[in-house]
Amino acid sequence: MKPILFVRCDAVDTFGLAESAVRAEGADVRVWDSQDPGSGRPELSDVGGVVLFGSTYNVEHADQQPFIKEVRELTLESIDRATPFLGVCFGAQVLAWALRAEVGKAPAREVGFEPVRLEPAAKTDPLLAHYRDGDMVFQWHMDTFEPPAGATMLATGDRIRNQAFKVDERAWGVQWHLEIDRPELEYWLETFSAEGDLATEWGKSNEDVVAEADTFLTAHEEKGRELFARFIGVVRESGD
Repeated sequence: MKPILFVRCDAVDTFGLAESAVRAEGADVRVWDSQDPGSGRPELSDVGGVVLFGSTYNVEHADQQPFIKEVRELTLESIDRATPFLGVCFGAQVLAWALRAEVGKAPAREVGFEPVRLEPAAKTDPLLAHYRDGDMVFQWHMDTFEPPAGATMLATGDRIRNQAFKVDERAWGVQWHLEIDRPELEYWLETFSAEGDLATEWGKSNEDVVAEADTFLTAHEEKGRELFARFIGVVRESGD
């Protein structure tokens, strides 16, 4: 089985539980630091699937941050080749943007744990069928997306409607951070606190988010690990 390509789009991204979850399924991980100008875009013929992770940048910064256009091209190539693709948060927004759907500021910023609502198609979806209506998922985003033309909606939210969609048979965009685990969550909070005040800018304090994590993170991690296991299943079925 070819390795899974993890696309890092931010220096603070440690991939949370993603790497261990993928390796537990017998797959290797290859990392592309897309913000490193010295690293060329990988050849998709060398990988079995692609996971595009989050970023503190948004697609509106594409003209100032060249890596954003690079990851868009990688996304389009993944779709053209039918390489299994999973976009997480910023990655979901890039998938929508690459397919000419609107991406922009959400009516509210989401941080911490929020309930997700499953659309009927999610019940049989290879990646999301194990989620249940009302499951609490971890969010940290200020932008949102419209689903691309022809996409299948899989999940919505109470505050920000569009949360997950599927394109064709092998490309998914998921707004919430399904990969987050306790060490990464604490690292993100610590990093943000060095530069700003979460309560003032996002409406929840660090303590609020940690308290939510104490209640919801264990179940969230279990769902995230299962999703990555399911993604590896899709890669295997694709023959890559």
